[in-house]
Amino acid sequence: MNSSVKMPAIFIGHGSPMNIIYNNPYTQSLVKLAKDLPVPENILVISAHWLTRGTFLMKTDVPSQIYDFSGFPKELYAVKYPARGNSVLAETIKKKLKIDHVRTSGDWGIDHGAWSVLKHMYPDANIPVIQLSIDITKPAEYHYELGKMLSFLRDMNILVIGSGNIVHNLRVVDFSNIDGTVISWAERFDAKVKKDLLAGDHQSLINYRDLPSHELAIPTPDHYLPLLYITGMQANGDAVTFPYEGFQHATLSMRSVQVG
Repeated sequence: MNSSVKMPAIFIGHGSPMNIIYNNPYTQSLVKLAKDLPVPENILVISAHWLTRGTFLMKTDVPSQIYDFSGFPKELYAVKYPARGNSVLAETIKKKLKIDHVRTSGDWGIDHGAWSVLKHMYPDANIPVIQLSIDITKPAEYHYELGKMLSFLRDMNILVIGSGNIVHNLRVVDFSNIDGTVISWAERFDAKVKKDLLAGDHQSLINYRDLPSHELAIPTPDHYLPLLYITGMQANGDAVTFPYEGFQHATLSMRSVQVG
C-alpha cells in the first residue's frame, strides 16, 4: 500500500446529477484528470452528500450505490457503478488517526457525490472506494484539521477526492442556463477562493463567512467543506492547479482543485 510517489489530493465540483450522462467540457476534464494522475490503489471520497453527527468511515466491501437525487431522467437511475469497498482500509485509517470520535459505519454506500465523478474518471469501477462522512455539527476548522491529519493517505497510494461545489445555492440555480452567463456575485466569490488557494491563505478559506457574498455562495456549508479537507492536505512546496474552471446554471462553480 505504500508508494514512493506522493499522490495528489483533489477537490471536484460535481454540480447537477445530469453531468452523470453529459459529455461536455467539464466531464471531459474528469477523463483527462484521471489519465494525468498516478493510478491509485484505493480512493477515499469526502462527499457533500454524506452528512452525519460524528465522523464515520464507510466500512463495507460491497457498498450499495446510492441514487440520492430525485426528479431526473430515468436513464440516470440506470447507470451502474459497481466499485468494491475496502473495510480493511477503513479500519486501518481509523487506527492511524487515533481519534475516538472517528468511527466506522456499514450504513452507507457510494453516493452520487462520489460515483457521478468516478464514473467519468474510472469508468471500469476497478478501484476500491470508501467514503468519509462530514460531521455537520463541527466548525470549518475541524474539517481543515482533519484533512491535515489524513494527509498520510497521500503516501499510501490513496487518491483523496473532496466532492462538492465552491459556490452552491440551489435556490438561485438557473437549470435552463447550462454554460451561459454567470451571476456576478458567484463569479467574484469563486475568484476570491481561487486567489486564496494560490496564495496559500488557508485561514481565509477556513473563515469563509468573512468573504463577500458568502451568504449567497454558501447558504449551507455542506458543499464547501470538502474543499477544506483537500486544502488541509497541502504539503509545503505543493503546487495548486485547477484541472477545470467554469460555471454551470449561472451560479454553480464547477471548479476542480488539485493539490500536489
